[in-house]
Amino acid sequence: MMNRLKGNRCYLCGPMDKARDNGETWRQQIKLDLADLGIIWLDPTHKPTSMAVESVESRRRLADAKQAGDFDYVCEQMRVIRSVDLRLVDVSDFLVVHIDTTTFSFGTIEEISGANRQKKPIIVHVEQGKAETPNWLLGMLPHSMIFSTWAELYGYLRTIAHEPIYDRLRRWQFFSFQETT
Repeated sequence: MMNRLKGNRCYLCGPMDKARDNGETWRQQIKLDLADLGIIWLDPTHKPTSMAVESVESRRRLADAKQAGDFDYVCEQMRVIRSVDLRLVDVSDFLVVHIDTTTFSFGTIEEISGANRQKKPIIVHVEQGKAETPNWLLGMLPHSMIFSTWAELYGYLRTIAHEPIYDRLRRWQFFSFQETT
């Protein structure tokens, strides 16, 4: 069976800074649940670089620096983190976004905006349900790519991967990079 998503890179976008679990639980779960699709996961909680590592310890150092008024340190650290995360968005083929309307997430907004300008498919899960999607986001993205449950989102990705008619919105572009001689 054809799998259009095999080898595609997906950036896992969503709150980390203010999230209870630093944004790790849902990211680990989606990687397990969709492992059979062969997607290359670009996970900012486990970056494929030694730069811009975000950990409990690094978050504590940032919080301590902010409390001490050492904003130069915070700016320096966050510029590197922002640069690496935005580069991951740049090299991704599509995004899966987790929105929790009770958790403020400034980086998520910039990542979605950048990916949208690049015309990447952006698939969104809203923790509180699709009806609670921020209005601005509904003005940016097709609402048919916004889901209330992970099961719905997974079903959509499986349709994209396997079904003959998969993209009525023309958001997905698949390329064959085979060498020709």
